[in-house]
Amino acid sequence: MTATSRRCALVTGSSGGLGYAIAESLAAAGHDIVLHGIEEPEMVEPVRAALQARHGVTVAYCRANLAELTGVERLMTFTRETFSGPDIIVNNAVVRHFAPIEQFSHADWQQSLAVNLTAPFHIIRMALPAMRAKDFGRIINLSSHYGQRGAQGRADYVTTKTGIIGLTRAVAMETVGTGITCNAVSPGTLPTPAIMSRIDAMASSRGISREEATREYMKERQPSGRFVRLEDVGAMAAFLCSPAGRDITGTVIPIDGGWSVA
Repeated sequence: MTATSRRCALVTGSSGGLGYAIAESLAAAGHDIVLHGIEEPEMVEPVRAALQARHGVTVAYCRANLAELTGVERLMTFTRETFSGPDIIVNNAVVRHFAPIEQFSHADWQQSLAVNLTAPFHIIRMALPAMRAKDFGRIINLSSHYGQRGAQGRADYVTTKTGIIGLTRAVAMETVGTGITCNAVSPGTLPTPAIMSRIDAMASSRGISREEATREYMKERQPSGRFVRLEDVGAMAAFLCSPAGRDITGTVIPIDGGWSVA
């Protein structure tokens, strides 16, 4: 596939972690990539260059604060000017706070709504006209197991991950029958730095090994007893963007080791 014929995938929150794993899978499938984050470009340059070198596609990075509409506009302008895209959107960027509702600050609530829900809405809104003109688009919104159930102390995360499912279904219905699809992917527990820190703290406080602490942590979550691999979520994103995904739209696809049916 030549540089001019490759499609462009914009993955928000992709300077590391799950977003980067998704970008890796899409780059391996032959797509040019826009990485996004809030870090300075020089901090992201090593991973940007490595991704580009591994897969022979063009990878660019844009720093933008998605809590502000100006940041969303900056990201979309950058993507259009760099690649005439995006053809593929993965709304992955997320913030979360932990507090009971009566202690939840207005600022934290507004930030979560802005990044987790309002930014995906605006990104989709701005991208759809060009997708309709090409009669091609793949929109993937990252939800969560907590998008379909409650949890204590995380009202912002539960609310926004539930809301992103509603946005997914609405966009799917407005684009059904075209070359555009919109789906949500709902991962279970991932080995993110935040979760691994929690497990290490558990191991330290109880005087047990990390492996034992992991088993304890997972006991109340995924029946599989193991973490969902980041690369498996990336592989699902790549599948949805392939020709085989053309008639999959409006769905919520769990990748959670059986947690959603337990």
